[in-house]
Amino acid sequence: MARKRRRAARSAEAKRADVYRLYQEAVQDPEGDVALVSRIFKRHYGRAPRLLREDFCGTAAMACAWVRHHRENCAWGIDLDPEPLAWGQAHNIAGLDPHQAERIHLIEADVLDARHAKVDATVAFNFSYFIFKTREQLVRYFEKARSTLREEGILVLDLYGGADAQRRMAETREYDHFDYVWDQDVFDPIHHNVVNYIHFEFADGSRLQRAFRYDWRLWSIPEVRDALLDAGFSKTEAYWEQTDRRTNEGNGTYYRAERAEDDPAWVAYVVGLR
Repeated sequence: MARKRRRAARSAEAKRADVYRLYQEAVQDPEGDVALVSRIFKRHYGRAPRLLREDFCGTAAMACAWVRHHRENCAWGIDLDPEPLAWGQAHNIAGLDPHQAERIHLIEADVLDARHAKVDATVAFNFSYFIFKTREQLVRYFEKARSTLREEGILVLDLYGGADAQRRMAETREYDHFDYVWDQDVFDPIHHNVVNYIHFEFADGSRLQRAFRYDWRLWSIPEVRDALLDAGFSKTEAYWEQTDRRTNEGNGTYYRAERAEDDPAWVAYVVGLR
């Protein structure tokens, strides 16, 4: 009986875990994303952006941070999956004050079909647009994203790469109450298709195996920039992460760049100007 109780206790933490809360803590930095998008937009147009569209928004963490950032900010969050949208409504939007909550709009729809007022900035973060595996599909999505923008508007995308992105490997990061495991399970060098998983591990020895699965194409910076131009964007920019001189690691600050040193594992941003 004691052995059974110990075994039940070991699995308790994983069973109680909330995968969306874990994901937000381990993966997302919505306040940082808001600051980056605002900085880029203001540098080009001399004013603060007020209207945001968050594509593939999931729990709409960035959209909520956007409306908290300024009393005039409004956001639309688009996602095809009703489950994270419902979680975001119950946990993220429910935490906003009434004036903030009325300025955020969740839309359960394909990002290629959703309709709403035009915005200053559209974002597709956490590599979500990698779901489009052919160039034709990617250009079509960028055309749609461009159509959501006002005359002064930007599309902001993140992407990852480097030699380490093109091999099977797993990386673990430790947090206060759990470990986050990024698992690159498949890489196809002919088509650059990848299958990645996120697992979560807990101090009691339990594990949330394959909490999230991603079947993507690993796009490069030049490919994304060329596709943006073909979709009608007037100009593109790349933003590279600064390096901390003491640690020789990225410091989370991104600057506009046309050249960068070789890096085995990087995350960057690409911006399309309407």
